[in-house]
Amino acid sequence: MKLQYLSVLVSAMIIAGHTGAAEVYNKNGNKVDLFGKLNGMRYTSSDDTKNGDRSFIRYGFSGEAQLSKNITGFGTWEQEVGLSHAESEIGKNNFARLGFAGIKFADASSIDYGRNYGVLHDIAAWTEMMPEFGSDTTVTDNFMTGRANGVFTYRNANFFGMIDGLNLALQYQGKNEKNDKDEHSLNKANGDGYGLSITYDWGNGISTGAAYTSSNLTLAQRIFNRTPSKDVRAEAYSLGLKYDANNLYLAALYGETCNMTPYGDFSGKSKHAFAEKAQNLELVAQYALDFGLRPSIGYLQSQINSNGDDERKSQIVKKYLEVGSSYNFNKNMLTFIDYRINLLSKNDFTRDAKISTGNILAMGMTYVF
Repeated sequence: MKLQYLSVLVSAMIIAGHTGAAEVYNKNGNKVDLFGKLNGMRYTSSDDTKNGDRSFIRYGFSGEAQLSKNITGFGTWEQEVGLSHAESEIGKNNFARLGFAGIKFADASSIDYGRNYGVLHDIAAWTEMMPEFGSDTTVTDNFMTGRANGVFTYRNANFFGMIDGLNLALQYQGKNEKNDKDEHSLNKANGDGYGLSITYDWGNGISTGAAYTSSNLTLAQRIFNRTPSKDVRAEAYSLGLKYDANNLYLAALYGETCNMTPYGDFSGKSKHAFAEKAQNLELVAQYALDFGLRPSIGYLQSQINSNGDDERKSQIVKKYLEVGSSYNFNKNMLTFIDYRINLLSKNDFTRDAKISTGNILAMGMTYVF
């Protein structure tokens, strides 16, 4: 098994169905693999903000060094560059997705630190299987929901080798304060927090899992939320169920967050806030045909609630049906089409928060190495 899959569990490259990596160095217990994907993709939508070229290249390396018979050091780095900008603007869409280093003890456990996936993603990854859309309730740099900075992660496989299929993860995230030079980073900040996830493979393709996180809000976030009490925390839990066997893939996720989920455009003048409570549901079903075609259908809904603001008392901020398919030419090349049927209706809230209500058609080809 490639090291990045052990450490990250599920990378974004799973969309291809089969992934590979190019080994560039392997000597005296030290190994370096290169991996990546080039995605040529275009969105078509009546919403101009969602319409246009979405091509990108994503690449990185994973390495390991044999420190002793049962101890291995490892590291992973992944970068993404958008390809839809002019050459003079390329730096605006060039960022590091992952970057962490750690130590693995035999085959039982590992520890690592850096920019990595939060433990809530251990469950969210199960529905992150649609050709292009899906997993929209997972937000990057939002506490330990998606990819996150400054996380220390401990993972244990098969519960110390005693219970096959039972995997445990514990995580701590250090405080990432709002940068005064960046007026739009309020929704990217976090206080100290911790999280855990547990997954169990029952055999016959069935897996269940649960994850929970709890974090302090920063002072700026408490002021913004009008919650000066230090006892108010950002919390979340996710429950997941997966079936993956006999060419059939089914997955379901239900989760709730408190004082965590952002909505609206924090970089503009539109209505925006952290939801006092959010309820998220994601469903996906796929079937892999023998000749490489993989049809997909999914459903996603996110509803926010607030007791203090009648306008936000109950609003659905995301709701759509996904219908699509991918076709694998081989393990390195695929093409896909994915249609997101938006089930939201335009109203005062969606207009004020600048929430898109348009359908989106995504088409593209992906080369994986």
